Amino acid sequence: MLDLDAVTFDADGLVPVVVQDARTGAVLMQAYADRAALEHTLSSRQGTYYSRSRQAQWIKGETSGHVQHVESVDLDCDGDSILYRVHQHGPACHTGESSCFHRPLLEADSETAPGLDGTLERVYATIQARLETLPESSYVARLHAGGIDRVLRKISEEAGEVLLAAKNGDAAELAGEAADLIFHLLFAMAEVGVTPGDVAAVLSSREGTTGLKAPKAAG
Repeated sequence: MLDLDAVTFDADGLVPVVVQDARTGAVLMQAYADRAALEHTLSSRQGTYYSRSRQAQWIKGETSGHVQHVESVDLDCDGDSILYRVHQHGPACHTGESSCFHRPLLEADSETAPGLDGTLERVYATIQARLETLPESSYVARLHAGGIDRVLRKISEEAGEVLLAAKNGDAAELAGEAADLIFHLLFAMAEVGVTPGDVAAVLSSREGTTGLKAPKAAG
């Protein structure tokens, strides 16, 4: 349990809180908490904060449904900043983006560009958000309107395109077609209620000391 006497609150009785996705490490948002909000977070494991504009405590997802289950709470070395590691349900940002930090001031260096880790969760969260709101201009909304059979046909179609791109040895085309296939696979998962975390758990259970175990014994 975090010793709240070790927390250095500012003149307004607040401390900044950085919120990180417990699975991917992505920074989702930054907010403030007072002592009561921290106490509620620690006792309930609900991401709880203090709104400086409304001068009131608020719980993430209370109105949107995009709740945060808090996995851990850590205090920094100076005692004046808090880190929540959370399991975010739906997008963290009120704009519908998975993270509040979605407006780059400096693009990632191509040599250090992120891999798939974290990207799948962000795309999945965006799909979930679109399924909840079904905006008219959204491709997700149109695909959803066609029913599960339509997305399954898209998966079959995109898988065929992946095979052709790989057969042709076209790296750029293969990357694009693989992205299309993964997107539609994530869509089908969202429709059925399977998360990237569920898939990761299955893969992790198959992982042995000498590599990835096959789902069935080879024979």
